[in-house]
This record gives sequence, C-alpha cells and structure tokens, in this order.
Amino acid sequence: MRHLAIDIETFSPVNLAMTGVYPYAAHDDFQMVLFGYSIDRQPPIVIDLTGREELPDEILHTLVDPSVVKEAHNAAFERICLSSYLHRQHPELLAPGVFLDPGQWRCTMVWAAYELLRG
Repeated sequence: MRHLAIDIETFSPVNLAMTGVYPYAAHDDFQMVLFGYSIDRQPPIVIDLTGREELPDEILHTLVDPSVVKEAHNAAFERICLSSYLHRQHPELLAPGVFLDPGQWRCTMVWAAYELLRG
C-alpha cells in the first residue's frame, strides 16, 4: 500500500468553529462516527464506528506508517481527529501527546485552492 485516501465524520459537543480542531478532538465526548477510505485508489469502504465495526488492523498500522501517503480534503482536521482517536483507542500505535506526522499527509482542499489561484 502506497496511498490511503481518508474521509471521516465525527462528533463532539465542542463548537468546532469557535474553538478549532484541537479542543474539538480533545473533548472527552469526541468520537469518530464514520471512517471512509480507499487504498491505492480502489473502490472506497466505509466503516460505521458507532456500532460493532472497528478499523481493520491494516488501516490502523497504515495510519502510522511513514511510507504511506495519507490524503484527505481537510487533512489537518483528519490528522488531528485521527490522532485523538488513536490516543484513546490504540495508544500502542500513537502515544498521548504525539500527533500523526503532517509530512505524510496531502490536502486536496489546499490543492484545489492552489489551482483556483493559478487560474
């Protein structure tokens, strides 16, 4: 695997627009609701994390694998929220206080803005 495209849906009682992503994801009631992904541009898979589904071990390890490029539309949001999720659910993969490496992420929102400005 060389590329992992990610889209998440989350919940937090914290007002994201008022506080930003760090307090939003750090709240005790923060939760990941849906995790959508595509490996190497294959058809997407969506996992409902509100029920009995869990992220597959392959995906969990891919999130912390520096050789895999992670891509999201708002990569900063996804990266911080996934870091919070891993801190709570899988501290063996990502220690509390450590965040997923931003150098491994690509943001399609930034690319889109760049293309608009380029004209």
